[in-house]
Amino acid sequence: MTKRILITVLFRSALMCPLLWSQDLSAPAILERVDRTMNGPEDQEMEATLVLTDEKGNERTRVIQMYQKGADRRLARFIEPADQRGIAVLSLPGGNIYVYLPAYRKVKRIASHVKNSRFAGTDFSYEDMEAKSYADAYQASLLRTENDHFLLELIPKDRASEYSKQIMWVRQDNFAADKIEFYDQAGRPCKRLTSSNFEKIDGYWVAREREMTDLMKNHRTRMIMRDIHFDQGLSDELFTERRLSR
Repeated sequence: MTKRILITVLFRSALMCPLLWSQDLSAPAILERVDRTMNGPEDQEMEATLVLTDEKGNERTRVIQMYQKGADRRLARFIEPADQRGIAVLSLPGGNIYVYLPAYRKVKRIASHVKNSRFAGTDFSYEDMEAKSYADAYQASLLRTENDHFLLELIPKDRASEYSKQIMWVRQDNFAADKIEFYDQAGRPCKRLTSSNFEKIDGYWVAREREMTDLMKNHRTRMIMRDIHFDQGLSDELFTERRLSR
């Protein structure tokens, strides 16, 4: 073997090694890598445009500001349109979710049995808006690998979940989840979340667009992210019930 051929073989082997190693990972290990990709930053801040499309193709647009700290604290607040401005949801550790409705000037805790309600008319439920570690929240099993993806079946550990299971497509190159199918308690597919336009910002992979589709109602909500910032040193005080109503 000539020196040139040897170098080429070694180079190609080096490129293939991460993929080969990833194929040996267990389902829980893959899910932990997903968490590192999705919840890697100490904190996150971004603005997103939400485009709601009904079964007739009619569209409504909203703008939301989102903050997250770690894997278990998240605040989302509407800033447009005027009739939605100030509506906010706060997710805290332990599955605690609070909502603030300006019309009532009151913070309300969301009971576990109504977490499947739609958040402010979008296709995201309160459970979908919850910040959580996937590895902590789900029991994972590897179904198969296909098209450079791992297919994971996720069974929620919380029996109060609105979903009986989720099927997650995980990219093998960066461990980002670019599709999740949700199944209701009757075992029927009820929602689909797709993520696209991945970009690496400050060392973190981000999906610039996400779309949640309600398969039962033929309704969808597209989320377009912008003004994304990481590791800004967000204060713990931001993620409190007291600040939710401001």
